[in-house]
Amino acid sequence: MAVRLFVTGTDTGVGKTEVAAALLAVLAERGERPFALKPYESGGSGDSRVLQIAGGGWQPLESVCLYRLKAPLAPGIAARLEGLRPSWARVERALEKLGMGSGVVEGAGGLFVPLDGQHDVVDLIASYRLPVVVVARAGLGTINHTVLTLSALWSIGAKVAAVVLVRASPVVDPSIRHNRRELERRFPGLAVIGPVPHLKDARRRRRALMRALTPLITGQKT
Repeated sequence: MAVRLFVTGTDTGVGKTEVAAALLAVLAERGERPFALKPYESGGSGDSRVLQIAGGGWQPLESVCLYRLKAPLAPGIAARLEGLRPSWARVERALEKLGMGSGVVEGAGGLFVPLDGQHDVVDLIASYRLPVVVVARAGLGTINHTVLTLSALWSIGAKVAAVVLVRASPVVDPSIRHNRRELERRFPGLAVIGPVPHLKDARRRRRALMRALTPLITGQKT
């Protein structure tokens, strides 16, 4: 059975691309040929290339990312500054063109990041109707940001596959050990993964994420 997920975050820089890439790598390791889709990329971050490689490198980069914008700003704002008008219809069709196999879609920043003059990331989630993986930065403030994100997703009828808590830095934060417990207390039955540790070595970090995220692919309890 195909596994198709949409990865979003509580904010920018919380580890969405790392989580999306780890999910793709798990699928590829299991012998699948997963698609990656990040419709909008801004700031020349190279995230779409990371996803392309994680999924096995079989996709043309232009099918991974439709709009690669130069300015390190929200895609809708970056596009406006560059005089571009991204086609929402093209973005909506992109998922269908990739077929019905397994794959991972990554948004941009949080839910209300503008993608164009009329649409935010939350509108893309509503259009694609995929189970959502919410990536949150483990630490002080994450409860508030995560609850707001979950509330917005549930208000549009989105299915939340899991919340993934990621440590973004090695800084000691006493609130981290309470994040998961509090989210599970508030939302019984919600799959909460992590916190995934901060590891300086990129390969070790990828493997740690893959181990933590494998149950989302296999259907096991987290």
